Amino acid sequence: MKILLCNDDGFQAQGIVALHDALRTFAEVEVVAPEHNNSAKSNALTLHSPLYVHRAANGFRYVNGTPADCVHIALTGLLDYRPDLVVSGINNGANMGDDTIYSGTVGAAMEGYLFGIPAIAFSQIDKGWAHIDACAAVAADLVRRIGAHQLEGGRPWLLNVNIPNLPVDQVKPPKVCRLGRRHAAEKVITMPSPRGDTMYWIGGAGAALDASEGTDFHATAQGHVAITPLKVDLTDHDALAYWAQGLNHMLAGGQG
Repeated sequence: MKILLCNDDGFQAQGIVALHDALRTFAEVEVVAPEHNNSAKSNALTLHSPLYVHRAANGFRYVNGTPADCVHIALTGLLDYRPDLVVSGINNGANMGDDTIYSGTVGAAMEGYLFGIPAIAFSQIDKGWAHIDACAAVAADLVRRIGAHQLEGGRPWLLNVNIPNLPVDQVKPPKVCRLGRRHAAEKVITMPSPRGDTMYWIGGAGAALDASEGTDFHATAQGHVAITPLKVDLTDHDALAYWAQGLNHMLAGGQG
């Protein structure tokens, strides 16, 4: 199995190092990751400044760009082969519910999915890297098992996986879950700059709003690995007929 490995915490983060070590026991792993932390960059691509690729002493390649930049560059010219799987993570903190919209970890995996390659995003629930080697072992086992199967008739798939910070023997079996929902983010933080201007810092993520049974929040709170299949189609299919009918009325009402 040939795996392209990325993340959003930067190529030196403990999560990507641990996951690389675990994956390379059974797969060929190529790392192309951001030079610096790029959390919450989602699917952003760098279009108005040049990108550079460098190789670190440990063989990892790193890019002065976003997670999506890394995967995009790798798949459109940097690599001379097409990987079997794109893996992103392990992220320093959960990516559940609404987090997936903002997550650079999910964004990197989604970039692979958009190129028609199966992809998995891995995150550890609590920040701080506690039990990161156990998390990497669980993630690698999932990659080995899931990656060996062509699901959905050979079509690409995108999975978002969140793993509790627990020893391997305490992590409960995976559950397939839907995304939960969070409350609104915490209030923006303001403080004066050294020159007297007001600085604004985005507040922390809100608490879980929907953590009911069947959600990723509920599963991980019970010690399970949460697996959520994602799709890119943002169309509100249930509302299509409503808006089509409403638009016809609006247009008709505007005619003289």
